[in-house]
Amino acid sequence: MPAARLQAFLALALACLFWSGNWIAGRALRDDLDPVALNFWRWVIAVAVLAPFALPALLSQWPVIRRHVGVLLLLALTGVAMFQSLVYLGLRSTTAVNGVLLNSSGPLFILLGSWILEREGATLRQVAGMLLSFAGILVILSRGELENVLRFRFGIGDAWLLLAMAVWGIYSVLLKRRPPELSGTGFLFAISVAGVLLLAPAYAVLAIQSPPRWPGMEAAAGVLYMGLAASVLAFICWNRGVAVLGANTAGFTLHLLPAFGTILAILFLGEAFHTFHAAGIATIVAGVLLATLAPRVR
Repeated sequence: MPAARLQAFLALALACLFWSGNWIAGRALRDDLDPVALNFWRWVIAVAVLAPFALPALLSQWPVIRRHVGVLLLLALTGVAMFQSLVYLGLRSTTAVNGVLLNSSGPLFILLGSWILEREGATLRQVAGMLLSFAGILVILSRGELENVLRFRFGIGDAWLLLAMAVWGIYSVLLKRRPPELSGTGFLFAISVAGVLLLAPAYAVLAIQSPPRWPGMEAAAGVLYMGLAASVLAFICWNRGVAVLGANTAGFTLHLLPAFGTILAILFLGEAFHTFHAAGIATIVAGVLLATLAPRVR
């Protein structure tokens, strides 16, 4: 595998690792902050962290930003303002298990978005890999027992999460149209600022209706993690991976998220490791490899 492709896959895997913690934190903070407020402060932190590195270069690239303001605003709306607000909204009324299961629909929405927006179809190999990795996710979520899958109930929170994944599919496909003149950090800073500006009116209305209260130390640490790891680092990694591999191929790595979430729960929450964990993770990895690795030409 060429070094550039390997680095892109590693970047996408890191993005999924950072995001797996974000889903856990989003569920944990559902009673501390409103979804819009949580997303707003998350990206305010990201803007503050990125500004010293990106702002000096962007000042000289203002003509580029002005020429591509339409696509930048659309990427900010989908990837920054809408997607995570919908995720946090959904996590208020559904379980983390349902959230992880619905997150696995991401590759399907990316494939649909690629077909609708770019007329780019999926290969049989990609579809087979998606189904195989999804089977691995079901093994983990069901704890190896089919009846646990059959108990899945679809509620309003699940509907919000499904809509969020559709929005994420649009964002990932539209990344193909990002201005190539902007560096990864500069591009993320531009859409982060735009996203904060898009979120600000909704946050202001909510703050007037219900004055925000200062979160405790644990909640503040969770928001800080979201701003640093799940926003800055994860988005830089994801955008880099999509730029190299394309949205379709990158989308299949989203199935690594529940695998990472399982490992993190075992390491940091003291959950026991069972045979079904190993079987599920191995199946997920096999499916991702099947969908993303190009067959050798003989």
